[in-house]
Amino acid sequence: EEGAPKQAEEQQAPRKKRQQQAEEQQPAAEEGAPKQAEEQQAPRKERQQQAEEQQPATEEGAPKQAEEQQVPRKKRQQQAEEQRQTEQPADQAGEGRQPVPGAEAPATARQGTGEQQQARPAPEVVDKRTEEEKVKIAKDPAATDDTVVLPVENGAAILDSDKDADNVGGNRAREARRKQREELRAKEESVAPPTDDATAQAAMSSEVRKQFPQRVEANLKEEGQRIDEAPAFAVPQTTNIVNNTVINNTTVNNTTINNNTNEVTEVQVVDEVEDRVILGVGDRIFVRGDDRPRLRRDSEETFYDQLPRDRVRETIVRPGGYRIVTIYNRYGDIVQRSRIDSDGNEYLMVYAPEYEEDDNRPAIVDVGYDLPPMRLTIPVEDYIVDVADDPDRDYYEFLSEPPVEQVERVYTIDEVRNSARLRDKVRRIDLDTIHFETGSAEVSMTQAKTLRGVADAMSKILEKDPGETFFIEGHTDAVGSDRDNLVLSDQRAESVAVLLTEAYGIPAENLVTQGYGERFLKVRTPEAEQENRRVTIRRVTPLVRPVAQR
Repeated sequence: EEGAPKQAEEQQAPRKKRQQQAEEQQPAAEEGAPKQAEEQQAPRKERQQQAEEQQPATEEGAPKQAEEQQVPRKKRQQQAEEQRQTEQPADQAGEGRQPVPGAEAPATARQGTGEQQQARPAPEVVDKRTEEEKVKIAKDPAATDDTVVLPVENGAAILDSDKDADNVGGNRAREARRKQREELRAKEESVAPPTDDATAQAAMSSEVRKQFPQRVEANLKEEGQRIDEAPAFAVPQTTNIVNNTVINNTTVNNTTINNNTNEVTEVQVVDEVEDRVILGVGDRIFVRGDDRPRLRRDSEETFYDQLPRDRVRETIVRPGGYRIVTIYNRYGDIVQRSRIDSDGNEYLMVYAPEYEEDDNRPAIVDVGYDLPPMRLTIPVEDYIVDVADDPDRDYYEFLSEPPVEQVERVYTIDEVRNSARLRDKVRRIDLDTIHFETGSAEVSMTQAKTLRGVADAMSKILEKDPGETFFIEGHTDAVGSDRDNLVLSDQRAESVAVLLTEAYGIPAENLVTQGYGERFLKVRTPEAEQENRRVTIRRVTPLVRPVAQR
């Protein structure tokens, strides 16, 4: 990993001050490492206090950690690079993870021999707009049909679905999407963003709304056969995801409405890493993890019932008497999840009525193929929050905001996982105060405390509705093996989820994780880039269950 810091230094120009401050900010050699073992055994209340109070042994590092939240975007990267070289990480996941070989390693150390490992270079994107023009567009994205980008040097597209299009077709894809947005704007009247989750789901039929409570109850009470242990899920065999190519002058893969939506391709198992499976589809690979061990942690009892139609019902009994009941299909996709408290009150967390009856579609589906390019109609600052840039933001108000466009139907968790176009519908918080060590998924305690504001907001939302779901994404920079970066990013998402549970009391069942590797860069560069090594949080409740139902 010696080459990674040098690579970051070579690209100092756009973020020079941020990098310089990062190299000055490190805590001195910490005595915190011995405390890590104690922390893993500490009760939740003690862990939360540690997350807020644990400081480097030397006084010099403490005030600088507080200053980190005030550092502007253009000064953060060197701060992170220096900090990661000396800071002792606290393995919040409790697994003592080692750096992933080949992940975010120097370019000269990249691994991979098979075709799945040979990532083809992304098409060139030449953006001739000035920084002032980009800033202006970011303030009013609705005024343009062009791709909205982060207003920094080499800033990537704001929307992940636009990033996908850039990765596929570069400027050619941008022009195709611009024309489509222009055509859609001409055909449609101006539609204001939804005012709440209910209006976002206005397209859901009254018949579905009327029927789903009875169907949810029937799933909970359905007779099943008790089985002794957690079942192994089948590996998906088919998908509607096609190669990242340009077909008939129209870029596909989350970029346009096209006539390839019925194409079914085979899914290949590329590798297995611990409890994660790397799957290959055409020239794309992605990772599927298993959240069940994280959800079972600290449970009093867990049991499983085999249900008809190759489904399984998992019941986790938590301290205090409440239960988490999840119904999975044979591939591990969540059909339904409910929280039932000790008084018998049920809070629906995940349920997609239309999906439950559709057994014939491919196992992995990107529903973005059926949707037109998204038009962002709110200012970027109201769509993305960078914690380091905006530490005083009202995160509760931000996370409570509805989707930025209509939700066509209720989707499954896996549909959200597999579609950037769906995730673009909801706002996001980038946890850029967490600076991951190159090749590592561990979070230091000095950085863990920077999550307090976001964690408090999540807790407040859950007090109002225990059925909310938060989606936690892990990302890496573009240095290293694509396959290893996928695993690393998934581990990063899991580490933050475990941290939120262990240190801040956010129930594990309200958190869903997924890693995306280097697919969605914030800054377009093949070099080491701290901005790209991040974790993102979205509230996806209005995407994955009928709204406001108990």
